[in-house]
Amino acid sequence: MSDWTTLASTDELQPGDRKAEFINDEPVLLVRVDDNYLCIADACSHDGQPLGDGPITGEDITCSRHGARFNLATGDALCMPATEPIATYVVRVTDGQVQARPGGTGATTTTSSDSSPADTGTGTGTGTSTDTGTPATTTDSAAPEAGSSSGTDDGVQASAMLEALREVIDPELMVNIVDLGLIYDVRQDGDDVVSVDMTLTSPACPAGPQLVQQSKMALERLEGITEANINLVMTPPWTPERMTDDARDKLGIF
Repeated sequence: MSDWTTLASTDELQPGDRKAEFINDEPVLLVRVDDNYLCIADACSHDGQPLGDGPITGEDITCSRHGARFNLATGDALCMPATEPIATYVVRVTDGQVQARPGGTGATTTTSSDSSPADTGTGTGTGTSTDTGTPATTTDSAAPEAGSSSGTDDGVQASAMLEALREVIDPELMVNIVDLGLIYDVRQDGDDVVSVDMTLTSPACPAGPQLVQQSKMALERLEGITEANINLVMTPPWTPERMTDDARDKLGIF
């Protein structure tokens, strides 16, 4: 097991604050949620970009580039375009220092010889211990939202659906709708029924009906899917910032 890395002092972060650091040369993000400290890999599993400037709601952080959302405690991907989880780190508070190291599923907080706020052990998705610093085990059984992935069969299905939707090309821009950032959510509504929330580059996009129909057909060609419901939404409105780097390169946007 790797050694502990000190990321901050207990008086450095107030509830809601965050701090970007490195563990074993990998970028991580330490976040204080109420009286607990949570640590995740500071890289969106969708495009590898930092999550540090994304908005945080409760124990969820949203990538500011394309809207992917992750649970800070478990690392689970909660919505498209991300389908893969991000790494989480075990956290402990000892002698006024917040330390972390790789290991396990979900975030864990342990405390020793310190009366910092994290010693209270409150919060969702964390475990606490008052021993000499051995990581406490967590048994967090909260399931990720539909359409997310944590290495389960559902996650593999979500990835397959995403790949199928990449076959749908916007006829005006000649870029697939996933890389354009038009897909907001993909979820399984039953054993063989899926629903997709997608948008258009503009409400008056003439290719809208074509993209909706092609998306439906692409999903219904997958084994195990007999019905795909495509929900056309305009909130939040699409912006070029939702595009992947590959899409930007194809369109000459830098």
